[in-house]
Amino acid sequence: MAQQCVAQVGFGFQDIGQRVVARFDTEHGSSDGGAVLLKRIDERLGLTEKLAGCLSDGRQAGKVEHQLVEMLRQRIFGLCCGYEDGNDAARIGNDPVHKLLAGRDPIDGAALASQPTLSRFENAVGWRELYRMGECIADTVIETERKQRRGKARRISIDMDPTDDPVHGQQQLALFNGHYGNWCYLPVVSTVSFDDEPEQHALIAVLRAGNAHATLGAQPLLERLFAKLRRAFSGARLRVRLDGGYATPAMLDFLEAQGVQYVMAMAGNKRLRRRARRLMARVRRASKQSGQSEQVFGQTRYAARSWSHKRRVVIKAEVVRLGEREPRDNARYVITNIERGSAEHIYDIYRGRGDMENRLKELHDGLSMDRTSCSSFKANQFRVLLTLAAYVLMQQLRHAARHTGCARAQVTTLRERLLKLGVWVERSVRRIVLHLPSGYAWMNDWRRVAISVGAVAS
Repeated sequence: MAQQCVAQVGFGFQDIGQRVVARFDTEHGSSDGGAVLLKRIDERLGLTEKLAGCLSDGRQAGKVEHQLVEMLRQRIFGLCCGYEDGNDAARIGNDPVHKLLAGRDPIDGAALASQPTLSRFENAVGWRELYRMGECIADTVIETERKQRRGKARRISIDMDPTDDPVHGQQQLALFNGHYGNWCYLPVVSTVSFDDEPEQHALIAVLRAGNAHATLGAQPLLERLFAKLRRAFSGARLRVRLDGGYATPAMLDFLEAQGVQYVMAMAGNKRLRRRARRLMARVRRASKQSGQSEQVFGQTRYAARSWSHKRRVVIKAEVVRLGEREPRDNARYVITNIERGSAEHIYDIYRGRGDMENRLKELHDGLSMDRTSCSSFKANQFRVLLTLAAYVLMQQLRHAARHTGCARAQVTTLRERLLKLGVWVERSVRRIVLHLPSGYAWMNDWRRVAISVGAVAS
């Protein structure tokens, strides 16, 4: 009887007398053993179950082999583990850990969905289902934070920022953007942070056409978000931090009508530059004396012609010195309706939104939010929501690791340290055993996280 060929390679190292052979001969093994942490987090949140409830299944029941929730879990957990595309289905379809994550028997369970099945799944989702999924993710994040804080927060900061998503095909609404200089989508992402905590919790991600203005769709998104946050945290003050692309009269009037605080960048003009002239002269003298970059802060009351009234504008006058380069003037302007606090304090509040760039990098580089290669705009929006759901799980994993060396780790580091863990899966009548390496470098941190999410130490 013919025997199956075992793939192997050999190495001859100079300082080792024996030949080293690497053989792929371990059945029921996986390189994603740590991902069971995510399954436990997902069960606590009920996220994939809720998302599946947002979808309608038009398939004939008798012919269904892969339930909606299974395909959602396959894609979301796959993103968390670094499998960024539906094409990766062939790589993990028979992986015992990924079958376990999807709710199937890791040993005898049928293979997970193939790439064509996942492609049909992604392209079958409609606009109403996408809307419900977006609402579901936002509600899940807010409810999770409400429970952790028992509904108490003094202040909630809301950041919203567009980001470019370059495309390289014939995707619907992929248009040229002169600012970024390429054909792209322009999704908008929103996060919330509580009191003085540094963590920004992503809860909204909406795909938009490549030439969309920053404010497109922003008001209805913010209005719904304000209502959700006020229901969950009735005593909290809401504060919005926005980049200069949002500084339109309509947005300013909207935020004031909503009764929220805002700090928002704005572009300079002749009038503002005249008002900043004395500050710039002062900071140039200080920089010349010190030989270093210097900055001073001031403020003024200002109203553009299109504004309904005068508003407080904070001015940061700065001279930047970098090595042997010529000193460079760098004046910045921030509009706010916060009347208390020094100009420097207000600018520090605005500066806090800078960490939003790290959230966007995690979504792009860590979870491949820009993998929007479907021809259908709806299918690409669905992919963006899958990425957002994966990020919600990874943020909860980071929260569970808050007392370990992974407390401030980004998505890629969390994956490398806690998820990418070799395992041999064994199943008996009573239990499933995951055999993990005893020499695992991050074993203590992994055990702490496992106990934090509900595992029982033994």
